[in-house]
Amino acid sequence: MGGKVSVLLGTTKGVFVLDSDEDRGDWRVRGPFCDGWSINHVIGDAGSGTIWAAGGGEWTGAGVWRSEDGGETWTLSKLANGKFDAFIANDPEFAAYIGRQADPPAPFTGKVDALWSLGMAGDTLLAGAKPAALYASTDRGASWAPLDGLTDHPSAPEWQPGGAGLVLHTILADPEAPEKLWVGISAAGVFASEDSGATWERRNRLSNLGAEHSAHVHVDSRHSHDIGHCVHNLVRASGDLLYQQNHHGVFRSPDGGRSWDGITAGLPSDFGFPIAVHPRDPQSVWVLPLNGDMAGRYPPDASAAVWRSRNGGESWEAMRDGLPGQSCFFTVLRQAMATDRATPAGVYFGTNSGSVFASTDEGDHWEEIARHLPTVLSVEVLQRA
Repeated sequence: MGGKVSVLLGTTKGVFVLDSDEDRGDWRVRGPFCDGWSINHVIGDAGSGTIWAAGGGEWTGAGVWRSEDGGETWTLSKLANGKFDAFIANDPEFAAYIGRQADPPAPFTGKVDALWSLGMAGDTLLAGAKPAALYASTDRGASWAPLDGLTDHPSAPEWQPGGAGLVLHTILADPEAPEKLWVGISAAGVFASEDSGATWERRNRLSNLGAEHSAHVHVDSRHSHDIGHCVHNLVRASGDLLYQQNHHGVFRSPDGGRSWDGITAGLPSDFGFPIAVHPRDPQSVWVLPLNGDMAGRYPPDASAAVWRSRNGGESWEAMRDGLPGQSCFFTVLRQAMATDRATPAGVYFGTNSGSVFASTDEGDHWEEIARHLPTVLSVEVLQRA
């Protein structure tokens, strides 16, 4: 089963959409959309085709863009004003010259610097912010309210920023039980809620693996009892089976994050950003290791490879066919890898050098389907039901 696929890209210069033909062989690039905003995450609703894009920054302010027509037109719901609003409000002559007026006061100005992630929990749309906080919309993104249960967590005063700041970058929900939520915060760790975000539990504990598994656990000595709080990306496979790429390795949790098993053994590095899971096989996982935090953050030996496991991380194999094998110095960021629901499943990733690569055979072979785009910050797939 193939079918048309749209790959949704968040970039530093707006949203781009890559549309495939029925065989996922030919691709058309559309964009940029969203007024050139820096867009950290884009998701789509397979039922309605609605697309949401979250991003912004100090100049533009922060908000969620919404398109009901596949990306042709967009509406902005602004959560926080930026410096541009103040600039044109103070210079009516310039505002008239460019044909723009300052946006009305946004409800969370001064509290939200940018939005980093989106997720659906039943009919509720969720947005993760910088500084780390969670917002909810029950009207498909038109208006927003904070979920204060997360930021009221007792550990919140101790949360420390990662390299990009204190960001809530991953939101997961169980489609069959949407009151069950998980978020990833750099660098505060994994948090879970089982009451739609009213209360939260911090879940970063290493499992009590026996000595025979010790080679699979790779964390630095500062985190001897947990996985480390710098979560890079988090995915849900099925039920309570979760995987994550962490600053200190790759981990699997069979119990919704209550305990984590290290599954880094066999990979060339314990550092990377994205992780993706098969839409039907919870044991099939893909990661893209980088050479290290302080070593340049590019593929080991400057040779690109996506590493695939078919057994839940017990073993790994490098998938290189079609990827640049030498002098490759790109970075693939935390939200920049995704899968589709076709058979065989497609896998997609974008780079900070503006390329997008696709595999329509679950990683065996790769093709560059777009190049010379802005820095790709996120990759998701919209495949209409």
